[in-house]
Amino acid sequence: MLREDLMGTGKMGELPLDINIQEPRWDQSTFLGRARHFFTVTDPRNLLLSGAQLEASRNIVQNYRAGVIMPGLTEDQLWRAKYVYDSAFHPDTGEKVVLIGRMSAQVPMNMTITGCMLIFYRKTPTVVFWQWLNQSFNAVVNYSNRSGDAPITVGQLGTAYVSATTGAVATALGLKSLTKHLPPLVGRFVPFAAVAAANCINIPLMRQRELQVGIPVTNEQGQRLGYSVAAAKQGIFQVVISRICMAIPAMAIPPVIMDTLEKKDFLKRRPWLGAPLQMGLVGFCLVFATPLCCALFPQRSSIHVNRLEPELRAQIQEQNPSIEVVYYNKGL
Repeated sequence: MLREDLMGTGKMGELPLDINIQEPRWDQSTFLGRARHFFTVTDPRNLLLSGAQLEASRNIVQNYRAGVIMPGLTEDQLWRAKYVYDSAFHPDTGEKVVLIGRMSAQVPMNMTITGCMLIFYRKTPTVVFWQWLNQSFNAVVNYSNRSGDAPITVGQLGTAYVSATTGAVATALGLKSLTKHLPPLVGRFVPFAAVAAANCINIPLMRQRELQVGIPVTNEQGQRLGYSVAAAKQGIFQVVISRICMAIPAMAIPPVIMDTLEKKDFLKRRPWLGAPLQMGLVGFCLVFATPLCCALFPQRSSIHVNRLEPELRAQIQEQNPSIEVVYYNKGL
């Protein structure tokens, strides 16, 4: 019953063993294929799955990879299990990701935190609190979705967390003071500027271990060839761009709409509607912005061998002279 409840129904038949569940179901060389993939990965409904359902999905995926097919398993059920597994377990370490660190938590968590940052942007204590909470959440997400399997020390985690939080709060308070004499609409964009600045600090620092020792690079078949810092830099840059773009719709569109609505009699007579309305607008933007901005770059990114470190490049060219491009998991 558990497996049926989790997997749903699909066409019955003998399931072949050559379905490549190492890769997403849809073509990742196109933006549309990546978007469909991330709409599935970031689906908030995955948060409602029980531990038993997650373990059932992991067993199905691991057994299939080992050549063992559960009786009656269909292709649709296999893909569903693969996406449930991917939503909760780290692709490189295999560890179960803490609940709020999963990509499926992005929309509900960011809707709440971003909404509150946009609502409580006028007073210094609330600015500090919500920027701190946002960076605490980002630290969990960035660590949970790091690339590679290299460990990171508690000291490195602490440095990244304190630096990003300090940077976000300082940016928010600095811009808040500069916009005091500007139109109110300008002040509404201060939270976005702070979030963008913090992303540029938080992500590289939280993933500093990758910048020191590199991330695994593989050939097209997935065979590990070594570790590359150049690939780590490229991957982290892509993630920073994606995260900033992800924040733009949710933090730029609602302020403009709310600034207009608050001048209307409808909201003037019902000021209590302002907060839930703004929260709803943020959530609506995030439902689309989160998967679409995750899809800006392929999850399994590539880098030309000529751009790798000299030692690694020489090693690859000596052992596999025909390889021109290597692949890596850029993280999220």
